[in-house]
Amino acid sequence: MKVYNNFLPKEEFLEIKNFMTGNYFPWYVQNSVVNEKDNNFQLTHLFYNNCIINSDLFKILNVFLKKINPLCIIRIKANLLTKTEKIIEHEMHTDFQSDSTKNITTGIFYINTNNGYTKFKNKKIESIENRYVSFNSNELHTGTTCTDENYRIVINFNYIK
Repeated sequence: MKVYNNFLPKEEFLEIKNFMTGNYFPWYVQNSVVNEKDNNFQLTHLFYNNCIINSDLFKILNVFLKKINPLCIIRIKANLLTKTEKIIEHEMHTDFQSDSTKNITTGIFYINTNNGYTKFKNKKIESIENRYVSFNSNELHTGTTCTDENYRIVINFNYIK
């Protein structure tokens, strides 16, 4: 696992943050966070999935793609979790798990600072804006809600280096 603070140059980061937190960014309701039985919801924006660009807004990710330089993109999805009264940790999961996917990397980019976090078996990564964490997609992890901001936004990248 690697954690990078100030991952993007400040101007590029603020442009993406302001766009994704503005009035014109399209978010879509998902009736679950990890699995269909979790009784939670989130808003998402699927930029890329199954070898297909899924969003007209994909081009805003070019600054990330230049930096992570993936050999192959699997999926890129933004997640927005709304503020809750107390922090909710979702179910531990892996983004991909099989021998054929052991070379897949997950990257999480934090759009806004809040008291939510990404939890791993033995570590918590705080949600700090412009932070990027990368790890093997087979690694168990989960995200949370936050209590100190109206929402927690991350972009989840799955790719082969």
